[in-house]
Amino acid sequence: MSQKVEELILKFSCDDQPGIVASVASLFSLQGFNIRESSQFEDVTTKRFFMRTLLESVEGPKSLHDVESAFHSIADRYRMNWCLCDGRKKAKVLIAVSQWGHCLNNLLNSWKRGTLPVEIVGVVSNHEEMRSLTEWYGVPYHYLPVTKETKREQEAQILKVMGDAGAELLVLARYMQILSDDLCRALAGRAINIHHSFLPGFKGAKPYHQAYDRGVKLIGATAHYVTAELDEGPIIEQAVERVTHANSPEELVELGRDTEAVVLQRAVRWHAENRILLNGGKTVVFTR
Repeated sequence: MSQKVEELILKFSCDDQPGIVASVASLFSLQGFNIRESSQFEDVTTKRFFMRTLLESVEGPKSLHDVESAFHSIADRYRMNWCLCDGRKKAKVLIAVSQWGHCLNNLLNSWKRGTLPVEIVGVVSNHEEMRSLTEWYGVPYHYLPVTKETKREQEAQILKVMGDAGAELLVLARYMQILSDDLCRALAGRAINIHHSFLPGFKGAKPYHQAYDRGVKLIGATAHYVTAELDEGPIIEQAVERVTHANSPEELVELGRDTEAVVLQRAVRWHAENRILLNGGKTVVFTR
């Protein structure tokens, strides 16, 4: 039986040319949909056009398959890369964490309050430290220890947990393991990472202490899609906080963690709301 929907999110990219918006609006009007929200962008360098539209049926539930079939004529005409999905369906998310829980706690708390439009189906970790926090929220906790020798098997377990739970997105909430190239490829466009914005300047242990020693005036965080090139995937969101000589290394750490938590939550939200489109090695993000 075809899935019935009352809200749809359409997002696509294609070469820019006249008539795209009019063609899309006309088709969905004929299908009985009203446009509630729409955003467009043209990359003047590449001449690519990007669009995200939230549509609401004014004729009751519609068959998603039938709407997709009707849209194929438009998509083929303009050679679109496109996605049409149920606007009310919440994305299922699996979170990976190691020993720092600031990002995890922010995601779990926002989800529990109903302000993060996802369904968190589990947490995986190579440590036990975050078990009590996770289980307090009533979320399954999967302890998956890893060594250099067992990395392939451990990553296969992560994929199995995702598959069993129907998770569409893996969120690395300060998961301090480098994913293999194979796992990065398997999760292309479906894994988001967070890290401080000192890279490549301050690598390794205690980056905030290194930043303190250099007298930095800005600290920040970057959320991006995971690729095989370490910490170089398409950036989704960034933020910075101004600091001064009076801030201690410990204060820099706390400010940095707060920023990481906020930036990661925004990235997860925008992915879940289908607000992100890839534009080569970068992103177009229709925040509103």
